[in-house]
Amino acid sequence: MTLHRLGLISTRLEAFQAVVRFGSIRRAAAALGVAPSAVSRTLRQLEEGIGTPLFERARQRLKLTSAGEILVYHAGASQAELEKACAFIDDLAGLRRGSVTVAAVESVTRGLVPEVLSRFWARHPDVEVRLAVTGSTQAFEAVARGEADLAIGFDAKPPKGTVRLASAALRLGALLRPDHRLARRKTVRLADFAGERVILADASLTLGASLEAAMPADATALRTAAVTNSIHLMSDLALRGHGVTFQTRVGVERELADGALTFVPLADRQLAPRRLILVARGKAHLPAGPAVLANLLTAAVQALDGQ
Repeated sequence: MTLHRLGLISTRLEAFQAVVRFGSIRRAAAALGVAPSAVSRTLRQLEEGIGTPLFERARQRLKLTSAGEILVYHAGASQAELEKACAFIDDLAGLRRGSVTVAAVESVTRGLVPEVLSRFWARHPDVEVRLAVTGSTQAFEAVARGEADLAIGFDAKPPKGTVRLASAALRLGALLRPDHRLARRKTVRLADFAGERVILADASLTLGASLEAAMPADATALRTAAVTNSIHLMSDLALRGHGVTFQTRVGVERELADGALTFVPLADRQLAPRRLILVARGKAHLPAGPAVLANLLTAAVQALDGQ
């Protein structure tokens, strides 16, 4: 459907562009399927409305004035953007195939992403999703390099060439078995676990850096059972009773819902909330598939804020 029929391009502007394109009122009128007098009248009305001539008329030839040059340039640019928007909307309405590439940290691929993908595929079952599990900085850089459409990570600053779509502040807490002595506390501190076995994130994770800065002065009071870059392994070891670990709620939604683990917020002043961030490529419209998934992920991330 044309922009004119959608009402996005006025009759006057359409006639003006046709005259510029065909070089004469007669040929423009033939292309538009109207009388030449109608085109002449429309141009006259446009010039009267703008308050200045758009064409110089000499020896039955039409030449754009400076005002006409300005109008034709900006009208063309606006039309191109409108046509692009309509194409994206058409793709969105008829989305059937295609692919979306997402780079994400491990924790969000356990709960948040599968739930969002279930809703996405309920509407667009034939769209392929390529999901790369990586660190936060690497995920954001993959978007900046054009290797991924979307990325989800913690705390790292999105690089140049990306745009932040959503973010959520998430509290850090201790993941405990329900029978742990501190499981019923409203809050705990890292020092409360002196003498206990703990499972820690290594320095490759932004979580590990956050916890290290807040460790008690006598960090040896904590008995380190394991150090790993796997969020899944940390929670699984805690679930099996091999120690206490420290994370956000993201990635352990099922264990918390089932009552297999308990989340008790950490009250250490040095521990700022973690920031979960969704980014996409900047200065470009997302194609239909990534746009739909981006909207679903945006809502899911924003719903986590403050947890």
